Amino acid sequence: MTSPYRAVLGAAFDDLHPRLQAYFDAIPSGSVGRGAGVFDTVGTPRRWLWPVLALFARSRVLFPVWQREVPFTVANRPVVRPDGSPAVAAERAFAFRGRSAVMVDEIGVSEVGVGRRGGSELVDRLGDPVRAEARFRATVRDGGLRLRSTEVHVVLAGRRVRIPSPIAPVVVLTERWDEDAGQQRVSITVTLPVIGRIYQYGGLFRYDVTPEGDQQQ
Repeated sequence: MTSPYRAVLGAAFDDLHPRLQAYFDAIPSGSVGRGAGVFDTVGTPRRWLWPVLALFARSRVLFPVWQREVPFTVANRPVVRPDGSPAVAAERAFAFRGRSAVMVDEIGVSEVGVGRRGGSELVDRLGDPVRAEARFRATVRDGGLRLRSTEVHVVLAGRRVRIPSPIAPVVVLTERWDEDAGQQRVSITVTLPVIGRIYQYGGLFRYDVTPEGDQQQ
């Protein structure tokens, strides 16, 4: 089975740096992709947002913190959605000072209807239970991957509600191979119109695909 990233990027997948191809390609059945590294920053210094983030933290989405040099691990596992499409379920464990926290999400392929943007996009469902959903347009730039959100939804009382575009947060993810560090570099930012950046995390990590029972990096 192909990976959701390869399915969406098509021929552009081959333009990714070889180390990123290994990261975004399909994970064999019975294996898990494990990474470990340090985020330079996690969260937001806008403390007035923390009560809202605390609500999302209950479902393991976002966290009311602003910390630097945060160790983290990630575990990616292949899954198949009910419609038979490929997806990747991820758990990111943050070792915050004073406590730890885990973020969960599942990213797959969303077919975009004719008459809208055309083509296919990635769709990321965040939380356990799912509390938010973001659709992304994927592009390859200089061997790196860039995802930019096109729609953001929240799940309220079991109903999926789209946030209107003029006020919707814009989520941007970039992943590239840092030749100097010999590691993968990731950056995620969440920005609101007028207000600006309201959440972020990013840093360096190492990653390998190993058999499920192998805990070593």
